[in-house]
Amino acid sequence: MQRLVYFIDQLSKTVGHAFAWCIVILTFGTCYEVFVRYVLDNPTSWAFDMSYLMYGAVFFMGGAYTLSRGGHVRADMFYRVWSDRTQAVVELLLYVLFFFPGILALVVAGWGYGTESLRIREVSVNSPAGVPIWPLKMMIPCGAGLIALQGFAEVLRCALCIRDGAWPARLHDVEELEKQILEEAERKRAAEGATP
Repeated sequence: MQRLVYFIDQLSKTVGHAFAWCIVILTFGTCYEVFVRYVLDNPTSWAFDMSYLMYGAVFFMGGAYTLSRGGHVRADMFYRVWSDRTQAVVELLLYVLFFFPGILALVVAGWGYGTESLRIREVSVNSPAGVPIWPLKMMIPCGAGLIALQGFAEVLRCALCIRDGAWPARLHDVEELEKQILEEAERKRAAEGATP
């Protein structure tokens, strides 16, 4: 079970890192547009479309990566004080009751939305450049499918925690600043307690 969780986490990481390059493209494209618009007084016809296509790609395809890192917003004022097993039981119930019905509805609805856009080879109505937007709409079911797969890995992670009494390790490539601050505060408390 642990190997399957690791495989899905790796897949989410790979896709997330690949689509993170859209941020670089978005940054350069926006800087270029600002330069030509305000310095050369010659705006492009494609910059707006490019910006929402790149941002949309990051948003849709980065969701599974964020879930694999436990990075989605959570109201955890009670959650933090619970034992690991209690956390796992509550998370498992929430995944079954809310997450999977919602994300599977997004896969099904997104598939119809994306395939219709592909069928008509939809282009943007926001500019005369005719930028194709069907690839972005096809990312809706793809991204939702990846989130559903990562959700399955999270359910397995909950099962492992219920069995073992502790959360299995996650892959780490970045950390939240809050976690670093809490760890530093804990180290300071431990150092102060060790000194006579």
